[in-house]
Amino acid sequence: MGSMRTTLPVHPIDLEPFRAGGPGARHDVAHLLDAACRDTGFLVVTGHGIPQATCDGALDAFAAFFDRPEQEKRAVVVEDPSANRGYSALGQEGLSYSRGEESPRDLFEAFNLGSEDTHDEYHERHRSFYAPNRWPNEPGHLRDAWREYDRAVTELADTILQAMALALDLPEQWFVERCEHAIITTRAINYERRADTPDPVDGQMRMGAHTDYGILTVLLADDVPGLQVFRDGVWHDVSTPRGAFVCNLGDMLARWTNDRWISTLHRVVPPPLDSTGAVRRRSIARFLDCPPDLVVETIASCIDDEHPPRYEPVNAGEWLRAKVLGSRALQLNETDDTSVSGGMT
Repeated sequence: MGSMRTTLPVHPIDLEPFRAGGPGARHDVAHLLDAACRDTGFLVVTGHGIPQATCDGALDAFAAFFDRPEQEKRAVVVEDPSANRGYSALGQEGLSYSRGEESPRDLFEAFNLGSEDTHDEYHERHRSFYAPNRWPNEPGHLRDAWREYDRAVTELADTILQAMALALDLPEQWFVERCEHAIITTRAINYERRADTPDPVDGQMRMGAHTDYGILTVLLADDVPGLQVFRDGVWHDVSTPRGAFVCNLGDMLARWTNDRWISTLHRVVPPPLDSTGAVRRRSIARFLDCPPDLVVETIASCIDDEHPPRYEPVNAGEWLRAKVLGSRALQLNETDDTSVSGGMT
């Protein structure tokens, strides 16, 4: 990798003109977003209106959970991997498995949450996709910090969906309406080098190479190196600047748009063993997936004589379940999920 490693020029998207401007300004932002989605599928979003205190509060609250004793964290493990809830311990997952590739276990621990406002008839009918959250006793403020953050990022995601709709010549609420019962997953992730853990083995990642599965991922993270995107045969570093969100598209949206927009392979690499700077990387990824009963068909504006439909219609729930279980292959197929090939970095 060495000399070929470069920094990817991720497209900046300032949402302030879209949030506060008229139709012309909104279409200008949509045009910029379309270019980013065609080029890399990654964008850095500013002008979102979310207070920094809300972001810091969520990162700090989840970090306080990850700093709790291992026994406490394992008390909120949800045994059913398809639920995608609760604590996921170090080495329990391998994201490259979702692509059918084997690799050493990933060097992260995570805490997974879903929407809590899921008590109506629709959600009961599809309950397997909306498992209840399991909360730890400590830190006591975690739930409130997450709720404040979740409300803010839900509004941000809806704004991006509106801009996406305009970019595809659709009514502004087109995606928002179809995502009324979206499957929302918040995944807080802790990548930490500790003195009492062994070094990584060859090829071991903080998070293995993968594409995201659904529509849109909104990522908040410490500005600590590690995130990389694969483009033109090379892995490129992507920064996560303070005050901004890094957003990327998922496989379902690429399929929905007939590959006009792309879902890009990415990973998180360990820091060099001789690193002297910050090596702990905290992140919160919010995944937006289609409602489980939605049948996704190619959007008409993404089809023409040069771009005929490339995909058959697909049931979104079946798609998501297969992807999640694929990434948890270690958890499903191995009885000892506590031993780790290498340490946490």
